Amino acid sequence: MDVSKVTGRIFDIQKYSVHDGPGIRTIVFLKGCALRCRWCCNPESQKFEIQHMNTDGASKLIGRDVTAGEVIEEVKKDAAYFRRSGGGLTLSGGEMLLQPDFALALLSLAKRQGMNTAVESTGFAQFETIERLLPYIDTYLLDIKHINSEKHKEFTSQPNELILENAVKIAQLAKKCIVRVPTIPTFNDTEEEIREIARFARTQMRVDEINLLPYHRLGKDKYTGLDRDYLMGDVLPPSDEHMEKLKRVCEEEGLRAKIGG
Repeated sequence: MDVSKVTGRIFDIQKYSVHDGPGIRTIVFLKGCALRCRWCCNPESQKFEIQHMNTDGASKLIGRDVTAGEVIEEVKKDAAYFRRSGGGLTLSGGEMLLQPDFALALLSLAKRQGMNTAVESTGFAQFETIERLLPYIDTYLLDIKHINSEKHKEFTSQPNELILENAVKIAQLAKKCIVRVPTIPTFNDTEEEIREIARFARTQMRVDEINLLPYHRLGKDKYTGLDRDYLMGDVLPPSDEHMEKLKRVCEEEGLRAKIGG
């Protein structure tokens, strides 16, 4: 099978990122996600369907169907930056696990080109799906949002038992796994909640690195453009001082901690 002809649906390709894996990255954003996180800064990523979003008074088409080969040809244009910085391709979304054949095609083609690969993922899928992709992933950036399943479901629409079960397996089998925690006021930004996540990451997953991603409101206008309510209301981002305090909590649990990706 010619994997370059496998088709999938994306909504953006972002170049020159330095926060989504090592070095300078090109991020391919896949459409579709099983979660509905209240704070999601890319609400246009959630539905797999192609959508219209009003931006600056004009209607913008969100989503396009492409082949894996077409995407890799675009990503290859940044190969010089990858070589100099140790960067490469990052798959994001949405959730790339909802398009596993397309994600596998992209990752395998990238490895053929000698690219470093990374994925940003919730881990919300059957593990057999994830296991197919792991040999082609150099860095798995795995979101762990909360340990309490009831609260996880309240804020994301899905429970977290499968996510936590997969997290342990991913950490065992991945070449490298980094836990990422979107740090959201009213949801998971207390010292106790962050400590629970950090302790799970160290004792159950046995990883040594955690990234705390501060909540921001940069995606709020997108909800208006999609004619959707922004469910975080007037919740404000955490202060720098509070984020430093949470970072120290993670370090107390024996993890290398970083604020940001």
